[in-house]
Amino acid sequence: MVSSEAATSRVAAGLRLLPGIALLFSIGYAGKWIEGFFRVYGKTHHLVLPNIEYVLWAIVLGLLIGNTSVGFRWFAAFSPGIETYEFFLKVGIALLGVRFVFGDMLKMGSLSLVLIALEFAISGTLMVYLGHKFRLGPKLTALLAVGSSVCGVSAIIATQGSIDAEDQDVSYAIGAILALGAVGLFLFPLVGHALHMNPHAFGLWVGLGIDNTAEVVAAGNMYSEEAGKWAVLAKTARNATIGFVILGIAVYFAAREGRKLEGSRASFLWAKFPKFVLGFLALSALASLGAFTEPQIASLANLSRWAFLFTFAGVGLRTNFAALRRQGARPLIVGAIGEVAVALLTLGMVMAADHWFHLG
Repeated sequence: MVSSEAATSRVAAGLRLLPGIALLFSIGYAGKWIEGFFRVYGKTHHLVLPNIEYVLWAIVLGLLIGNTSVGFRWFAAFSPGIETYEFFLKVGIALLGVRFVFGDMLKMGSLSLVLIALEFAISGTLMVYLGHKFRLGPKLTALLAVGSSVCGVSAIIATQGSIDAEDQDVSYAIGAILALGAVGLFLFPLVGHALHMNPHAFGLWVGLGIDNTAEVVAAGNMYSEEAGKWAVLAKTARNATIGFVILGIAVYFAAREGRKLEGSRASFLWAKFPKFVLGFLALSALASLGAFTEPQIASLANLSRWAFLFTFAGVGLRTNFAALRRQGARPLIVGAIGEVAVALLTLGMVMAADHWFHLG
């Protein structure tokens, strides 16, 4: 039996989330409305207007509202609900599994998996090298390396507790990843259009070259819905390695500090493994077996888009430019050099793969 006090506490905690969730919805829905308004206005007045999807509108509105309001005390009431954007991100990715039958996953093929493995090796090695060159601490270097090679902020936070990293190091690493993710979010689609990349190639590049999952989903969908699918698939494959990567880092630092890693390796892996990946795979398996009708698949895919609506608003609201400026220059320089190098190298790999093996 749950005590009345515990029930009251849970209700109170839930109520604290409502303002921020309402703000996420309002911003996301406003983004959809603006997209629709320009589409209708262009058709009505026979104008050729750029098709700017709600993804970008929601992020821009979030940036404007977040960065102009964050200094006010009343805005703190929205913070708990805004943090739920990561929950909606995971729900959206899991639901997206219904649009990937296993045949689609096989299309990704061994070539894409080889590219993912190369990105992982290049990104991690490069960040470690740059961290040593710029004399960053070993734990800060490890956080930047795992953030850039696996899955951004989630990997950094998961690694923190495994190596007892200082909060300041975590803030530096997260600040660098978020700043570079915000830049990549806008630059990647511009480069993709300039190079006339097909949706499969562009989505694969985004999934390899951008670290934070939310920015990957946003950048892919800015380009096209098809590109968004491939971006999510590539990023999900990267995310699935998080438990093994963090286990290796934890063992290394434990040995370095002369202590043993507590608990079993299997329980460690399970604790760190992103569970939404299992949801994605489960729904994909059910779709592959024909468990859903076409209308049901359409409804679940639509729910996924609504979940992402909250996510994109949260990406904008969480990007605080003033806070990023306070993080210091060296981690940002290391991150910038590493991210630009990885973006260019992965672009080259994907373009070469598309040229020789026709990813489209």
